[in-house]
Amino acid sequence: MRIAVTGSIATDNLMTFPGRFGDQLIAEQLDRVSLSFLVDDLQIRRGGCAGNIAFGMGCLGLTPILVGAVGTDFADYRSWLERHGVDCGSLHVSELRHTARFLCTTDEDHNQIASFYTGAMAEAREIELAPIAERVGGLDLVLISPNDPDAMLRHTDEARTRGIPFAADVSQQLARMPGEEIRRLVDGAAYLFSNDYELGLIAQKTEWSDEEILDRVGVRVTTLGPKGARIDRRGEPSIHVPPAPELGKADPTGVGDAFRAGFLAGLAWGLSLERCGQIGNLIATHVLERVGGQEYELRQSVFVERFAAAYGQEAADEVAAHARCHYA
Repeated sequence: MRIAVTGSIATDNLMTFPGRFGDQLIAEQLDRVSLSFLVDDLQIRRGGCAGNIAFGMGCLGLTPILVGAVGTDFADYRSWLERHGVDCGSLHVSELRHTARFLCTTDEDHNQIASFYTGAMAEAREIELAPIAERVGGLDLVLISPNDPDAMLRHTDEARTRGIPFAADVSQQLARMPGEEIRRLVDGAAYLFSNDYELGLIAQKTEWSDEEILDRVGVRVTTLGPKGARIDRRGEPSIHVPPAPELGKADPTGVGDAFRAGFLAGLAWGLSLERCGQIGNLIATHVLERVGGQEYELRQSVFVERFAAAYGQEAADEVAAHARCHYA
């Protein structure tokens, strides 16, 4: 299954605040917030939604096609992704801008305040899917994850026009985009990814009811944080997928991306939706245990062992027949 992963590609600057953001907010003065947080730690990591998702898929043995815009400073990051099985042959390289930057501060309750500098990502709107499909012999699915808004709209419209199934993942751009554009991104999607808060925001901005959203997408996948994930289809009972137990909690950055990587891997292998959700949950757990969206390692024997502990040996055997975990 040839899956193109479109979206942001960035460098993450991750900081830790040894307190609670909520303790610093004055309820009567929320209309004029002026705060500075003295952080304890700074870690610079490879990231971006599409970069994280493609990395996770590559670690499971797939060859995702990464589609996005980067700067000339991307050489080391490109080498890293290619060593992990990611096809970087369709990236647009800007001659003027640096690769995007994500700056995020996390408090002790894992709440986050973040900013994102688009940089080269603004040029993603210049990318056309047709030459990419021609280069790889056709596309079976296009994931449209957070990116330059115009790029997201262009990729969605082109996928719809060319009859390529697409997965909608608006998430981080929901706050910026108006309802009309969100409807355009979601309507007709084979898969819709969001967390439970984002799902409420999608409903609010599109003015669609829960039933209307299910009428417009094939499968709706909602991550629920520590409660796992829920998978819904029109006329079918919901599938709740419990979380995979974690060995510890380090940083939540990139957890949602990792879930998508695992879910898409399951789709590529032709597994059930429940199994896709289980793979997604376990990859997400690996990210939660490290600081950074691409700092984990997948070793075949350990991955299968943890899968069996979380979801049973039969499920683990089914996944092990397809997964080819590797690290570099």
